Amino acid sequence: MSHYVYILYSVSIDKYYTGESHNPALRLKLHNAGATKSTKSGIPWVLVYTELHPDRTNALKREKEIKRRKSRKYILELIEKLV
Repeated sequence: MSHYVYILYSVSIDKYYTGESHNPALRLKLHNAGATKSTKSGIPWVLVYTELHPDRTNALKREKEIKRRKSRKYILELIEKLV
């Protein structure tokens, strides 16, 4: 089953959040419903980036790669490529 790496943005706290899911739209609803402790303070979140991967293993590797960079600049570059 394919999985996505997704990036959310919160205007209220001016932060990005990176995660993985097989259904990013559903995950966004859960984040905005306060179901995820780590993103509760940033509600509302907006989905700004998705990246399709063939399976969960690859999506998790990519998610870790993005998070390891700890770079807002890198995230902005990924988003910019979509435009």
